[in-house]
Amino acid sequence: MTAKVSDSDASWPLRVAVIGGGITGLAAAQRLVSKSDTMQVTLFESSRRLGGIIRTEEADGFLIELGPDSFITNKPAGLRLCQQIGFTEHLIPTDAGYRRSLVLRNGQPMTVPDGFMLMAPAKPWAIMTTPVLSLGGKLRLLAEAFVGRKSSADDESLASFVRRRFGRQALDRLVQPLVGGIYTSDPEKLSLKATMPRFLDMEQSHGSVIRATLAQQKSAAPGEGSSGSGARYGLFVSADKGLSSLIESLEAWLQKTGRVKFRTGCTITEIAPPPQQLAKWHVSTEGSTVSEEFDAVIMTLPTHAAARLLPDQSFQDLVTLLKKIEYASSALVVSGHKLSDFRNPMDAFGLVIPAIENRKILAVSFSSRKFPNRAPEGQILLRTFVGGAMQPELLQMDDDAMVATVNSELKDIFGMSADPMFSEVVRYNNAMPQYHVGHLELIAQIESAQAKIPGLQLAGSAYNGVGIPDSIASGQAAADRVLTGQID
Repeated sequence: MTAKVSDSDASWPLRVAVIGGGITGLAAAQRLVSKSDTMQVTLFESSRRLGGIIRTEEADGFLIELGPDSFITNKPAGLRLCQQIGFTEHLIPTDAGYRRSLVLRNGQPMTVPDGFMLMAPAKPWAIMTTPVLSLGGKLRLLAEAFVGRKSSADDESLASFVRRRFGRQALDRLVQPLVGGIYTSDPEKLSLKATMPRFLDMEQSHGSVIRATLAQQKSAAPGEGSSGSGARYGLFVSADKGLSSLIESLEAWLQKTGRVKFRTGCTITEIAPPPQQLAKWHVSTEGSTVSEEFDAVIMTLPTHAAARLLPDQSFQDLVTLLKKIEYASSALVVSGHKLSDFRNPMDAFGLVIPAIENRKILAVSFSSRKFPNRAPEGQILLRTFVGGAMQPELLQMDDDAMVATVNSELKDIFGMSADPMFSEVVRYNNAMPQYHVGHLELIAQIESAQAKIPGLQLAGSAYNGVGIPDSIASGQAAADRVLTGQID
């Protein structure tokens, strides 16, 4: 016997446990209570605060993002959620005056060619005049327009795709650092199909990424991100008071419903499946001898954390698959400076660093250049990234050593003449899922194994995208499956 749960026929309170209080879990909870008037949600979060890696602080006139600082708008889930909770008026675009990126070349910051978006060169003349590439590298990159399509549909690494179409120098000097700043991954392992399938679509539809880019540029509406360099910065937004204000607004919206219970500072020890049909899921928490009962469970944790909570004897196949997704660790050093302490004008959104430069930092984001009111007048806020999949050994440094390393790099690269006014280190251990070649096939296997366990749903950045909109969409999709699926 099964019970169908929908907006119209649910006549009893359905109790759902959402595990994880980051943006994925909050989005799942919002979807559940907005679609069903009978829904009762308990959201479990091990820390004392909601938001996960989204975290904003204020200090001495600086507005500091200790996690992501923006989200892209061409994926609709983020904007739609903001609209649903009345947050849209607080969204702000990037500053068009600094909308470009720098890349390190032989120790010197140079501008990424105008119109070069990750690996899509919208302005061939900018490629020919850039000092980032040698003449041979420029000609090989532009020759991509004449490289034939790949006949096989097999998954391919980012490195393989770029070498095949644009040449090694374009990979080493431009694409690897730009994409590495997003995924903190090894390009030799990163699945292009799972991360940036639009470039594969360009190859198949136009026979060339360059030809596809030029064709799209002709038909693009103003403001669609064709100006600037690096990422498609014109498509990104943040919140006027920092992204934590989005979390606060979402929490307030959920509280007003009266049907969401927040259990922060609560560590879950095990999630047990129903022992028989129509029985309840049991969620056990640290310090409690009595488990709580739920009709369904949505887990939004990293896959390695989710696997630890699921008993092997009940979920052996699923646990084995979840453990196959690898994660990378990284650290963020946030620092406040006087602009006058830099020889470089710092007139961009940030700097990315190719692995072949052999530096001890991955990238530097100029936060107060990207968005207004992030730093007092005459000062600048920097976010420097360390570690990732290609430099995990650097995370062995303690915080003082890491700050000293970052300061040394900033002095050498930007001509910084004085130590920062403040520095703060944030570590993200095993936090970034690695979308290796074969990722989509692995996710299909996970979804197949999960589908055999009615009442259990999985969501988060490990499955179908790492950005904020991807995480929101993942949480909402899990909620929809609870609402429309069958629960034994």
